[in-house]
Amino acid sequence: MMKSVLALILAGGKGTRLEPLTRDRAKPAVPFGGAYRIIDFTLSNCINSGLRKVLVLTQYKAASLDRHINLGWRFLCRDLDEYIDILPPQQRIDENWYKGTADAVYQNIYSIEKCRTDYILVLSGDHIYKMDYEDLIRHHIESGAEATIACLPVPLDEGDQFGIMEINSRHEVLKFLEKPANPQPMPDDPEKCLASMGVYVFNTDFLFEQLCQDATDPTSKHDFGRNIIPSLIGKARLRAYPFRDKNTGRGHYWRDVGTLDAIYEANMDLVSVDPELNLYDPEWNVRTYHPQLPPPKFVFAQTELPDPRVGHAVDSIVCNGSILSGGAVSRSILGYQVRVNSWATVEDSILFDNVEIGRRARIRRAIIDKNVRVPEGMEIGYDLERDRARGFTVTDSGIVVIGPGDGGSLEI
Repeated sequence: MMKSVLALILAGGKGTRLEPLTRDRAKPAVPFGGAYRIIDFTLSNCINSGLRKVLVLTQYKAASLDRHINLGWRFLCRDLDEYIDILPPQQRIDENWYKGTADAVYQNIYSIEKCRTDYILVLSGDHIYKMDYEDLIRHHIESGAEATIACLPVPLDEGDQFGIMEINSRHEVLKFLEKPANPQPMPDDPEKCLASMGVYVFNTDFLFEQLCQDATDPTSKHDFGRNIIPSLIGKARLRAYPFRDKNTGRGHYWRDVGTLDAIYEANMDLVSVDPELNLYDPEWNVRTYHPQLPPPKFVFAQTELPDPRVGHAVDSIVCNGSILSGGAVSRSILGYQVRVNSWATVEDSILFDNVEIGRRARIRRAIIDKNVRVPEGMEIGYDLERDRARGFTVTDSGIVVIGPGDGGSLEI
C-alpha cells in the first residue's frame, strides 16, 4: 500500500515569527531538542510509516536545510525506487515565488507525475509530532474518500490560528474555515474546536484536477487551507482523520512551533520527567544527522565554600561535544559543542551548537543561537529592559532570544 504513496513535504515558509532564529535558515531547519532539526520529525514519521518516496519542496533560505538533508537523509536506495529528494523552486510556470501551499505543489506537477503513485500525502515540515501515516492512508482508502484531512482538538481560544472543521459521526467534513475569528466549538466539548493539522491525503488524479482548476482562478490565494479544501465542501468525498499520538494513544501531542514562545515551550516539554513526546522510543526512532563528536563531559567538583565550582546538569539534555567546565545547568537543552565555563549558570534555556558561556555569566529563560560567545560575567534574562537595549529579541512571555553570532563576543 505505501509503495503507491508519494509524500510531499512543504518546507519553504519564511518563518518570520521565528526571527532571529530564521534570519539565516528556513523554518524547518531550526534546531530542536538539541540534536534535531524541526523537519526531522516529519521525515522520521515518513520513514517509520514505511514511506520511501519523499519530495521536499524548499524555497526561502534553504541552504542550511539542503545541507542537513544531504548529510542525514540520503540513505534510501534509488535502485529500489526509494528516495528523499529536494525540489527547489523551478519557476516552471512563471518567474514568481510560490504564491501559496497549493501553488507550490502545482508548480511541481511535472516532477510529481514522474513518481507515478496513486496517492499523495501533503505534509508540513515545521510541526513537532509522531504520527503513523500508514493508519491515515488506510483510513483514506477504506473510506473511499477523494481527500482526507488529519485533525485534532485545540483550545477554542487558539482556533483562530488553524483551519477549523466541522464533521459528522461518519467523519465527513461539513464545514472548513481557515483561521476564523470566532471558531465553532465541538459539540461534545464547548472549550475546544477541531483543527486541521495541515496533513492531507489526496487521490493523485483528483489532486491534479483541483490544482489545475485553482491555478486558473484569479481570485484564489492558491493555498490548501484557504482555497482548495473549502472548495471541496459538498462537492467531493472529503473525510476527517482524528489524530492519535503514536506513544500516548491520545490525540493531543502536536506542536505548531511557529512562534518563539511556542518553540521554547515545545523544547521545554522535553526536559520534564515524563515528556509527552518520547525521544527514547526504540520502536519509533527520530532520525537526524549526528556529527562525529566525543561524548559530553562534566568537569570540576570543588564544593568548598564560599566559592564552589561544580560542572553538572540536572533535568537537562546535553549533546555530544559539550563540556560543562565548572558551570551549572538546570532545566535546559544544550546542542553540540556547547561550553559552560566555571561558576556560570544556565537555567530554563536552550543553547544551540557551539555556544560558549563565559565564567560567572548567568543565563535564564533564553534561546541562544549558534556560535554565540557570552562574555564573562554577563547576565541574560535577568533584566529584560537591558536585554532589549542590547538589541536582543524579548518575547511576550519574557524569553530572551539571541540570533546567530559570528564567533565574536556579544556587546555588553
